[in-house]
Amino acid sequence: MKSKFQFILSMIIFGTIGLIVRKIDLASSERALLSSFIGCLFLTVLFFMMKKKISWHLVMANASILLFSSIALGGNWIFLYQSYDHTTIANATLGYYFAPVFVMLLSPIILKEQLSLKKVVCIIVAIMGLLLIVGEGLSASKTDDLLGLFYGLIAAAFYATLLLLNKFIKEMEKLELTIIQLGTTAIFLMPYVFLTSGFRLFSVASSSIPFILILGIFNTGIGFWLFFAGMEKLKGQSIAMLSYVDPFVAILVSALILQEQMTVLQMLGGTLLLASTFVSEIKLLKFLKH
Repeated sequence: MKSKFQFILSMIIFGTIGLIVRKIDLASSERALLSSFIGCLFLTVLFFMMKKKISWHLVMANASILLFSSIALGGNWIFLYQSYDHTTIANATLGYYFAPVFVMLLSPIILKEQLSLKKVVCIIVAIMGLLLIVGEGLSASKTDDLLGLFYGLIAAAFYATLLLLNKFIKEMEKLELTIIQLGTTAIFLMPYVFLTSGFRLFSVASSSIPFILILGIFNTGIGFWLFFAGMEKLKGQSIAMLSYVDPFVAILVSALILQEQMTVLQMLGGTLLLASTFVSEIKLLKFLKH
């Protein structure tokens, strides 16, 4: 029961990221840099308080994969935060939750996994859902919404890349892996921020500072800690089902707190998209399983 509570709490924390990001008056790359740096610092302190040690021989053995996965994590955050700036949190979240579809499409090529009939059906349904969301944006000529959804899809592609790359990382503990990836992501983002938006971190509005700390400590550090602590004793199907607390909370935040509107077709598209990715991860229908 404790594990479920920890995992659900982590999903609730992740579901509020869009709300917090909106309150920070910085470029998406700067927000990504701060969240990865502060999150890494928090988790490192926690890691050593738990009297654990970094397995540097495993870090070196997985160095190349860690390098590319950290770049994927940085790209994921930059485009997700950018998505929040251009469209509703609900639309950004739905675009981001296309990541499992990218994983299903790439798994036969990268992981040599067979694409089952169930997964093919789920991919088709997810694309139908996405088209309903996009089509509604086109019919209403909401260019900014479409741009935000596009950024959400790019973030999803980066996240799918991160998930696939992590499959090749051997023997590293999840919390240790997250600390290394967050730290490496922060290192990579420093020159990127300098070359693009420049360092405005020291001239940020004072009203943004509490939200920067919340994003780094609460949404990244505590969120990841609860996520890994909870999933350690949960079965795969439980993790798959409880993961949908995240988009549910994000959509509630969008509708109830920010008063952002969704049309009936967008809600239908979102339902199809989330339902298809949900079904793809659990064994609900025997006749769809190969």
